[in-house]
Amino acid sequence: MALAHAILATMIDCPCSGYDLRKRFERSVGFFWQASFQQIYRELGKLEEQELVQSKAIVQQGRPDKKLFSVTMAGKTFLQDWISQPCEMAPLRDDLLVKMFTGSVVSREVILIELKQHRSLHQERLAVYQQIEKNAFANPKTLSDKDLFPYLTLRNGIQFELSWLAWCKEAIAML
Repeated sequence: MALAHAILATMIDCPCSGYDLRKRFERSVGFFWQASFQQIYRELGKLEEQELVQSKAIVQQGRPDKKLFSVTMAGKTFLQDWISQPCEMAPLRDDLLVKMFTGSVVSREVILIELKQHRSLHQERLAVYQQIEKNAFANPKTLSDKDLFPYLTLRNGIQFELSWLAWCKEAIAML
């Protein structure tokens, strides 16, 4: 997946400024697709050059004008074409797993500290996901298609975090 796809997916339903896009990105696809703010802004400019998004200047009093970006029909088609193509399984790159693989070169305490830190991080992320689920998807059986697909994505994140926590518990117990 290219960053362009993540940006288009983030703003497909609602025009937004670059600043709003950045905030929306962080609260949605940013959980599973990482990009710096500079990368997002740079890519937004490229998308506009390719006419996949268009911008409209919004005059503001007391502040600089801002650009409101929206996905064009060409951008929507570009996104639909990409979604229709099969994707590869994403490669897993995880520093902790490399450390675990060769953990015998340090004391168990070093690895335990790292595992406990990761356990804490995964507990925090799980709590965020569960709060989103509680606030935005109180009744999953009544979701529209527009809401069902983000909900299913969130459920994947919840299961991912639960799996990590179960593994951390197992690894800590064995060490």
